[in-house]
Amino acid sequence: MTEAWVTLAEAAHHLQVAEETIHRWIRKKGMPAHRLGRNWRFQLSEIDEWVRSGGAAPTDEDSDPQIPPP
Repeated sequence: MTEAWVTLAEAAHHLQVAEETIHRWIRKKGMPAHRLGRNWRFQLSEIDEWVRSGGAAPTDEDSDPQIPPP
């Protein structure tokens, strides 16, 4: 049996993150996603493997910029 494709909202719910976080991970971290017209589709097995391999790990770019003291 083939794995079902899920929507952006379902992927965000699966990972318990905001939909904007999913968009950012696609752009900046290479999260596995497939574009169908204007919509994104995901396979949860690909997402889970990506997370396990460190794809969602925080980087220096993810941290808030430090504001130097006056």
